Amino acid sequence: MSAPAAVSASVTFDSVTKVFDNVEAVRDLSLDVREGEFMVLVGPSGCGKTTALRMVAGLEDITSGEILIGDRVVNDVDPRGRDVAMVFQNYALYPHMTVYENMAFGLKLRKHPEAEIQRRVREAAEILGITPLLGRLPKALSGGERQRVAVGRAIVRQPKAFLFDEPLSNLDAQMRVQMRMEIARLHRRLGATMIYVTHDQVEAMTLGDRIAVMRDGVIQQVADPIQTYHHPANVFVAGFIGAPAMNFFRGTLGGDGDGVYFAAEDPGGPGFKLKLPPEHATRLESSLGRPVIFGLRPEDINLSAGGPDRRQAGGSGADSDFVLSAAVELVEPLGSETIFHLTTGSHAFVSRVGPAERMEPGQTVQVTFDPAKFRFFDAVTERAIG
Repeated sequence: MSAPAAVSASVTFDSVTKVFDNVEAVRDLSLDVREGEFMVLVGPSGCGKTTALRMVAGLEDITSGEILIGDRVVNDVDPRGRDVAMVFQNYALYPHMTVYENMAFGLKLRKHPEAEIQRRVREAAEILGITPLLGRLPKALSGGERQRVAVGRAIVRQPKAFLFDEPLSNLDAQMRVQMRMEIARLHRRLGATMIYVTHDQVEAMTLGDRIAVMRDGVIQQVADPIQTYHHPANVFVAGFIGAPAMNFFRGTLGGDGDGVYFAAEDPGGPGFKLKLPPEHATRLESSLGRPVIFGLRPEDINLSAGGPDRRQAGGSGADSDFVLSAAVELVEPLGSETIFHLTTGSHAFVSRVGPAERMEPGQTVQVTFDPAKFRFFDAVTERAIG
């Protein structure tokens, strides 16, 4: 059966601010969600992402700024008149109604013809694979089935935008993976505008056409998932997106006759130096002599057992520019990969490697940093350099 006709519209936040009791929950939020786009708002609890979503739905008043759905400013439009559908974390199904009645209820309130209601409900049920459940009550459904019904209730509305407020957080891990796949397929099939709120960076990375990372009511970066992962705008984004998180080392950038190097701070010892490749040296020249934060993803750190200690850049061989010794503190074998927790001096960091690596806590290993993946941030502003 064909999917319901797309009636999507763009959603625009224009300098939107929301204040609760003198606390800014959302501050000067400007964001354009394109027609048919899957936009994910991601960030820790209390960052303002759900408040932003509720303002689109009309469930929270806007303190200042404007929200547009399509070309229409909706600040003063009541929720029913905004033509959006929201899927909540707690499903919000009527316990005394069957699945069919729950999905049809909103259409009946809007006085759609019965034949139209039946058609829309059955189309949505087929899309979601819940046709056999239409006669059941919510208490007879699993958590995943209830969430499908909540999504189906939104689909039958054929809204201009779908709003998802952490819809998978009540499901177990396996069901979350399955529902992520179903929501992604649903977006491809409907081509609808969707705004999805989550604190789970895996959901954000796997679902979003673009993701907006929020912190303390302010957007930190808006980009597609790959751009966000490999080119984070600041230390917060770099640390929040990715599991395990990016490793950070504080230090300074210096230069000598051999080029530009990063010198890591270490109150308990001499620290370590990394000579930077020419492509990094050129774009970091303006930061020489300044404190910086050096970042590197766990998968960009390779390990080898034993070998000579080559902590200082410029040691034995060209490779030593990016090699240092470290001690293994903890090993997490995860089947498809292994996570190693390491220390060098007072620095603790993490490496993610393949399952074949066999090293034990207490063992000294040689660590190789991939110079192509180095990231640097200003130590004061924490913004990416270059």
